[in-house]
Amino acid sequence: MGIGITVDPEIVSGTPVFQNTRVPIQSLFDYISTGESIESYLEDFPYINREQVNKVLKLAGKLLLNTSRTK
Repeated sequence: MGIGITVDPEIVSGTPVFQNTRVPIQSLFDYISTGESIESYLEDFPYINREQVNKVLKLAGKLLLNTSRTK
């Protein structure tokens, strides 16, 4: 199973979104950056599930760690 992210120019102008939704991935990071909890995010976006959130956060962590190792 993939990471659950869709990037398609026909969906929200190519903004990365949670698969099978129009919810931008950025919205999750916006919530976290303002101190909101993941639980709050899931309540506000009931069509996103915890597994999707966990996959996105895991991918972001891997990308961050890989980027820091290459510098």
